[in-house]
Amino acid sequence: MAAIGKIRSWGPALVAVIGLALFAFIAEELFRSCDATRNEQRQQVGQVLGKKISVQEFQALVDEYQEVMKVTRGVDNLSEDELNNVKDQVWGTFVQNTLLEDECNKLGLTVTDEELQNVLKEGTNMMLRQTPFVNQQTRLFDVTILTKFLNDYKTANAQEREAAEPLYKYWKFIEKSLRSELLAMKYRSLLAGCLLSNPVSAQAAFNDQNMESSIVLASLAYSSVNDNDVQIDDAELKARYNEEREQHKEYVENRNIKYALLRVQPSEADRAALMESMKEAQKSLQEGAAAADVVRKAQSQIAYTGMSVTRAALPNDIAAKVDTMAVGQTSAPFETASDNTMNVVKLISKTQMPDSIEFRAIRIGGATIDAARATADSVYQAIKGGAAFDSIAKKYGETGEAQWLTSAMYQNSPILDADTKTYLNALNTTAVGELKNLELSQGNIVFVVRNRKAMVDKYDVAIVKHSIDFSKQTYSDAYNKFSQFVSSSKTIEDLEKNAPEYGLQVLSRERMVNSAHNVVGVRSTREAMKWIFDAKPNEISPLYECGNNDCLLVVALTKINKVGYQDMESLKDELKREVLRDKKFEQLAKKLEGVKSIAEAQQQGARIDTVPMITFSAPVFVQATSVSEPVLSGAVASTKQGEFSKKVVKGNEGAYVFQVVQQKMREGVTFDAKTQEQQLKQQALQAAGNFMQELYQNAKVVDNRYLFF
Repeated sequence: MAAIGKIRSWGPALVAVIGLALFAFIAEELFRSCDATRNEQRQQVGQVLGKKISVQEFQALVDEYQEVMKVTRGVDNLSEDELNNVKDQVWGTFVQNTLLEDECNKLGLTVTDEELQNVLKEGTNMMLRQTPFVNQQTRLFDVTILTKFLNDYKTANAQEREAAEPLYKYWKFIEKSLRSELLAMKYRSLLAGCLLSNPVSAQAAFNDQNMESSIVLASLAYSSVNDNDVQIDDAELKARYNEEREQHKEYVENRNIKYALLRVQPSEADRAALMESMKEAQKSLQEGAAAADVVRKAQSQIAYTGMSVTRAALPNDIAAKVDTMAVGQTSAPFETASDNTMNVVKLISKTQMPDSIEFRAIRIGGATIDAARATADSVYQAIKGGAAFDSIAKKYGETGEAQWLTSAMYQNSPILDADTKTYLNALNTTAVGELKNLELSQGNIVFVVRNRKAMVDKYDVAIVKHSIDFSKQTYSDAYNKFSQFVSSSKTIEDLEKNAPEYGLQVLSRERMVNSAHNVVGVRSTREAMKWIFDAKPNEISPLYECGNNDCLLVVALTKINKVGYQDMESLKDELKREVLRDKKFEQLAKKLEGVKSIAEAQQQGARIDTVPMITFSAPVFVQATSVSEPVLSGAVASTKQGEFSKKVVKGNEGAYVFQVVQQKMREGVTFDAKTQEQQLKQQALQAAGNFMQELYQNAKVVDNRYLFF
């Protein structure tokens, strides 16, 4: 009993211990759950209508589309800008398809296999015409070619299937895209069907487009009223803000920033050092040193191949220089601003050569080089003795067919090996009908030139082209100076105050969205982008090295623009301009009040102009204020010929009265109700195409791509 009593005395302590243990267990699970949620969020590129897409899923879609682009363009790699465009296309497609599928599911809209097959059989869809499955005679998509490819793919062996895999994946992408396009067309057609036309509206639209008026216009520009003569108070600004509040809504969270950017430039010492190098190259070329060695030693951007090329193969600045040079001449170093280079050129030779050569060739090898030479000599003698070229060629596994070689096929190659150079020179200098047995390092080529066309000037040019770069020391000096500027600027005010001392400017950028690929148009600024969307107002970023390793950047976050209505303070300047315009109109309208003719308006100081060919569909351009005034189009259309305007017209940049002097239908046009109604329906379809923006604004789209790409 004593033991039980003792245990009871420990009761409160035991309850506390057990409670703490339970709390620790629950807290551990809670923290683990929170960590899991945060980890999941860190791996999400974004979401639409609650549908999430992970970085792995997004990357897979990017890879898929990237392969499609490679097949379409026939390239192996995409540039950075092209890849960014791919990512934008993939994201846009994901958003659009998610929104569209949600709407179509509510309405029961689908695209059936039968509908897809009908589109394939018709073959008129533009997406299909851009595929490789096109009949070469009709130049149209041919479903039978596609069907054969798909059947062959299914029955192919592993090696054949691997070779056809890129094209198969390309087609599956096209098929998926085609389904999405057909679904979108159905949805748009459904919306367009809600916007009806009729003969009355068709006639009105025709008149709006073709009824032309000529007027005499009297204008009083707002600029004629001094801004200082107009008083504006906060109550007026507030009233205007409330009136226009819906127009100033942020649909995507964005940021306002200030920044200082330094693009590191070569110093005078850097330019002087490069000039010395170029003068050394110039001297070596003048003294007859091997052109290839000089060009290589000078680290030229353009290698010397020793081949004569047409003018089109030369950079524009080099071609222009060569036009002024004599054979054997070496230019002095000269600068080209367009590509930021220093250049030296030597024109080694200028000759007339064919731009196109037709020839037949037999490539001959052997167990040894001597065996190859002996075989080639036998072939040469046999053909020279009258044997058929193609028959001899087939004995050595060659077709011997005639083929064309053009300058464009080789003259832009950065490197040519010795054998290729020897072969090309031989083809260029061999006469028509001449048979040659050409010895190369790995064997022989027996060839005959059949035709030579388009004799053109070709140039053998040694080019030393070197970019004008900054040195490591110059970059280091710039970095240290910029770093000092950043470290001495603790506030945004400091940045702006200190910038001139360091030869910098602090600039502003408003409404930056996180879907941008870089900050202020500078490459390699993803880390700065992440900082901007994680920072708090008035914070200053660290120093970022960016661009092509030639830029230094510091950013300050000035404001976070949340989704919702913009505050009045940020719109104050814009509101003030609008209220100022209204008050100026009131003053000018009083001057024109009661005016019944152009002459009376002129007496009030108005400028008089004749404006012909005004239609309701197009805004009127006013010479006096140098702007288009859409409101005048409506006012003129509602005024009959000979009449004076019923009231003063309030424009964007002036107050106006006018008299219609002539009103007539355009010559050569006739009203066709069916055609006009069809045009209105087409316009309705285009208007319905804007539905995606409305859906987007209500979809709670989250875009975190900037965190990953």
